[in-house]
Amino acid sequence: MPTLKVTVGERDRLDQRTRSRIKAAQEGEDLDDAQPVLNFGSYAELSRLLSPKNLELLETISEHEPASISEAAELVDRDYKQVHRNLSELEDIGVIEFDGGGSGQAKQPTLAYDGLEIDIPFGGSNGNVGAAAP
Repeated sequence: MPTLKVTVGERDRLDQRTRSRIKAAQEGEDLDDAQPVLNFGSYAELSRLLSPKNLELLETISEHEPASISEAAELVDRDYKQVHRNLSELEDIGVIEFDGGGSGQAKQPTLAYDGLEIDIPFGGSNGNVGAAAP
């Protein structure tokens, strides 16, 4: 499983990197070494991912591999609805995935990556990273 690189306010640089990779792919270059990147437009958006409750859930999923959202809620000693909301947010940004969930089956949260690599350069052309995204 690859590591997910998390950045803040680097949309312009990432857009350029994407264009370069598309061109390389069109020219037949091998792109298997690509590291997935998740960019947040602001520190506020990043803080949702890095909240203590979300980090606790990610660690719990890694260590205990709960079979369901209910089991994950029990392991972190939190309300099912809160855990479901947090896990849904983590799924929306691609950090976790749900296995199962069809025809009465429990949805099992699983990690989409084996870790997060946080890259927050200070200064430079990051733009207005402290402001909330539109």
